[in-house]
Amino acid sequence: MANIETQAPEFVEKVVAINRVSKTVKGGRVMKFAALVVVGDGNGTVGFGLGKSGEVPDAIRKGIEDAKKNLKKIALKGTTIPHEIIGEFGAGRVLMKPAAPGTGVIAGGPVRAVIEVAGIKDIRTKSLRSNNPCNVVRATINGLTSCVSAKEVAAKRGKTVKEILG
Repeated sequence: MANIETQAPEFVEKVVAINRVSKTVKGGRVMKFAALVVVGDGNGTVGFGLGKSGEVPDAIRKGIEDAKKNLKKIALKGTTIPHEIIGEFGAGRVLMKPAAPGTGVIAGGPVRAVIEVAGIKDIRTKSLRSNNPCNVVRATINGLTSCVSAKEVAAKRGKTVKEILG
């Protein structure tokens, strides 16, 4: 029987935000923690999760479990993305532009966390409108998943990649 650990891909986990939330009940306020976590394999797969618990480590663990349940594959072109895109979710909008090799990751906060765990090395981004970490992470992932490679476009149109790129 094969070892289970060798089959499972190794994921990079990053905590984006930890928020203390409270619920008012008859006896007073009940404090809990919400942890927003992103996971990725560093090779084009990324997911995020939200975990809530009375203790921070438990919230992070639950967030990681949730993130591993909704992993998404993204299209890469070398070390960057195939084309410019604006990802949207709620009021969160993230502009992402491909960059030349050696540029590095030009991104802030929640966007940087998603980009790094996805394995993108060269990209320029700008977070527009909302700065709510949850909406920004969702907008980033929506944008990345809606990127299409030249290969996919060629297959859809019934042409070769050379004809598409010119």
